[in-house]
Amino acid sequence: MALNLADLFEHAADTFPDRIAVACGDQTVTYQQFDERSNKLAHHLAGLGVGLGDHVGLYARNSIEALEMIVACYKLRAMMININYRYLENELRYLLSEAELKAAVVDRQFAPRLASLLPDLPGIAGTVVIEDGSGADSGQGVRYEQVLAGQSGARDFGPRRSDDHYMLYTGGTTGQPKGVIWRHEDVWRTLGGGIDFVTGEPLADEWEQSRRGAAAPAGMVRLCTAPLIHGSTQWGALPALFGGDTVVFVPQFDPHEVWRRVQQYKVNVLLITGDAMGRPLIEALKQHDYDVSSLVSISSNAALFSPVVKEEYLAAIPGAVITDAIGASETGFTGLSFVSAGSARKEGPRVTPGPSTIVIDDDNRPVKPGQVGRLARGGYIPLGYYKDPVKTATLFAEVDGARYSVPGDLARLEEDGTITLLGRGNTCVNTGGEKVFPEEVEGALKRHPDIYDALVIGVPDERMGQRVAAVLQPRADRDLDLADLDRHMRAELSGYKVPRSYWLAEQIGRSPSGKPDYGWARRYADEHLAQGQPA
Repeated sequence: MALNLADLFEHAADTFPDRIAVACGDQTVTYQQFDERSNKLAHHLAGLGVGLGDHVGLYARNSIEALEMIVACYKLRAMMININYRYLENELRYLLSEAELKAAVVDRQFAPRLASLLPDLPGIAGTVVIEDGSGADSGQGVRYEQVLAGQSGARDFGPRRSDDHYMLYTGGTTGQPKGVIWRHEDVWRTLGGGIDFVTGEPLADEWEQSRRGAAAPAGMVRLCTAPLIHGSTQWGALPALFGGDTVVFVPQFDPHEVWRRVQQYKVNVLLITGDAMGRPLIEALKQHDYDVSSLVSISSNAALFSPVVKEEYLAAIPGAVITDAIGASETGFTGLSFVSAGSARKEGPRVTPGPSTIVIDDDNRPVKPGQVGRLARGGYIPLGYYKDPVKTATLFAEVDGARYSVPGDLARLEEDGTITLLGRGNTCVNTGGEKVFPEEVEGALKRHPDIYDALVIGVPDERMGQRVAAVLQPRADRDLDLADLDRHMRAELSGYKVPRSYWLAEQIGRSPSGKPDYGWARRYADEHLAQGQPA
């Protein structure tokens, strides 16, 4: 039995050939068409020398072609390398050199930037260019549809294995991006539905997802708002394909476009990345009477989804259930919560832990209820970081004789066995010995009616070591009164958690998926401190 991502998709393609697999804009492809197109791309990549263990870069926004490329890599037992399309030249050069690409698939708009670096990257044997309407120079790249026209759609690849490798580069918001390597079976078990997210029960075999999909008259329709270059959308889309569902994309995030596609395709599950996408979406929904009656679930992960925004969704779409999931590139899924009206909490997310998820102290022992420690996951975990044995060694801990992945997220074990995620340890503010977790303060800030977005950091303080500070994005139509904001915060939080410095920004720095960019916030604060401009 090969628990391989390509095999899992092919089982679904054989079971639901005529179902719509993917939609983007007004374009759709069936499972059979998607399979044949990804086979053709795989044959082209194989002609460039791509095979077992090789790396192929995806430098593109969301599209049907981008998802076909991912599956094509797995058919060849190769690895897709996610490239952040917001990277500037130095960042891009670092990742391309680090990842050792054999080939790349790129949107036409990004082709010139990639072409300028190719002379320094002799290992890249060829590029395939996805048409995006930009009219940019494609350089030496071959057009995607031209590639498909010249290849066989036959599924004539050799057998694959459960221990073929999957790699995901981290976002790099707290340091240089790192490639996290997983075995296919392990990442499927943790993120791809190989263990039931609700019951914690492992699936029986590689056909179980397609069997379950066949038992329903039609699949669910799932719209992924974040970019495919991020793990949250990859693992929103791939399990959907394993079970015969339809994946809907928008090429880039636009709140009104998302709601138009919800209405057009009768989307059942909307996957978002916390407030960064949730807040503009709910405000767009208030501005226009879109038909969202098909929605049964709003699913958030990878960033803070604050209670005040959740309540707005529950009021606007009362028939939908809100789920809040936690996890990381180095752990996969670690917990899930279901939110209903009146149940949202100020801290969070507070979740029921997933399989083999625990909280440990600095001595690698499970904490007691009420204590804060590091979130850890055992069982199906990654192999480590690509080309970095030192960081790999620090990622893992032994707990009661078993190996756990411990990426640095801090959490509190509650009396009822649930876990409250507090944030990454390297973003925690230590002010006079008191630990302040940015996400809790950010949630309180965003409950103020004049604040649209916020990031909380620590800045140097002579007396306290660090003081809590915040970069704020006020609402465009409001005049923010900082004295009123301070009163609001002191009614929400203990005094030591209240920011003592504020800076205003036109827009908060975030990754394309909506994750907070604390490095940007620190640079923004440093610039203003250097200019003698504390709030």
